[in-house]
Amino acid sequence: MNLLAELKARGLVESLTDPAIAEAMEKPMTVYCGFDPSARSLQAGNLVSIMVLKRFQDAGHQVIALVGGATGLIGDPSGKSAERNMLTLEQVAANKAGIRENLSRILRFDGPNPAIMVDNYDWYKGTSAIEFLRDIAINFRVPQMLAKESVKKRLEASEGALTFTEFSYQILQGNDFLHLYDNFGCTMEVGGADQWGNITAGTDLVHRMRGKTVFGLTFPLLLDSAGRKFGKSEGNALFMDSSMTGVYDWYQYFLRAADEDVIRYLKVFSMKSLGEIAELEAQMKSNPEARIPQKALAEELTLLVHGTEGLKKAQEATTTLFGGDVKGKSADELMTIFKNVKSAELDKGEVLGKPVFMVAALAKMFGSNGEARRMAQQGGLSLNGEKVGIDRTLAEGDLADGRVAVLKSGKKNFFLLKTR
Repeated sequence: MNLLAELKARGLVESLTDPAIAEAMEKPMTVYCGFDPSARSLQAGNLVSIMVLKRFQDAGHQVIALVGGATGLIGDPSGKSAERNMLTLEQVAANKAGIRENLSRILRFDGPNPAIMVDNYDWYKGTSAIEFLRDIAINFRVPQMLAKESVKKRLEASEGALTFTEFSYQILQGNDFLHLYDNFGCTMEVGGADQWGNITAGTDLVHRMRGKTVFGLTFPLLLDSAGRKFGKSEGNALFMDSSMTGVYDWYQYFLRAADEDVIRYLKVFSMKSLGEIAELEAQMKSNPEARIPQKALAEELTLLVHGTEGLKKAQEATTTLFGGDVKGKSADELMTIFKNVKSAELDKGEVLGKPVFMVAALAKMFGSNGEARRMAQQGGLSLNGEKVGIDRTLAEGDLADGRVAVLKSGKKNFFLLKTR
């Protein structure tokens, strides 16, 4: 199967600017995708773009990752209902460094056929306003710019409050394609479906200025079965930087993927063959409780983004949450693993030496001291994975790093005790 056919089979083709793209892709070409430096880390939504670039690179094509240092200072109006906050040069520089690190985990920047990373600020920083208007903006026509779907939607959503700064975004992005064509021989841009207007601004410009046909390919925006979008603006951002989204949360996110989503996610994100994915789908249908595709997805994407050590930590944390021994875990690890369970913080002097059931009652884990006592008498109260009776007291050694302990009632009701 050729690359374009595989991209289509994986649901990674929304629109093509020209049917001739199929023939063009049969030979090595240079392909680019833009990344917005609005945060110091890329996130799962960007992973779709990165994996498309990876597939092009693995197929022998030259790939360019363009970080919009200049366009990031303006903000892309595509898919937005309001103007975004302006970033400073210092913020963009810091975010650019983070993005380079993220990309280097998946794309090859050395060895044979290395990926290239460029920053469009490098070719705009010395451009004056007069030069921009005379040499760049003159090549664009206002009626065509207004006809772009991203502009029309933004005008409707904001009741006409689209600034000229945002309106000019497509001029800069279109000119980026021309710059990459002239300097790198780039003949294709790829991006999400919301980038169609910006991409065609570039293909039209290159054709008008150089008389050459270049191509654009868009892929669908990734939504889950509930219609939610992966993205920083949707309140559920899943960042590639482990200091922003922990490896456990990253792993668990994909492990919890709905049956309706997991096969689609495997096709988009996984480097498994379509045959292997079909086999996983068959296993899901015959034994859905085992969640075999979800485990395969979570393991592959955690290994891809966070490496062997990250996957090991995520799996150990998962084992801990579902009944494993919490001993040996640091306070920070426990707070990450159990961050979504109920918790309380008490003075250490208030709890050390007291029976564990009384500590649980003080922390409001139970409605009353009597209820906590009965749970301990019945063997249903645990401290750090070990059942405790009514005589067991809380000692300094029970607190990880002298700060945190994990309580549990029954089989699944965890409670995080923090001390100060």
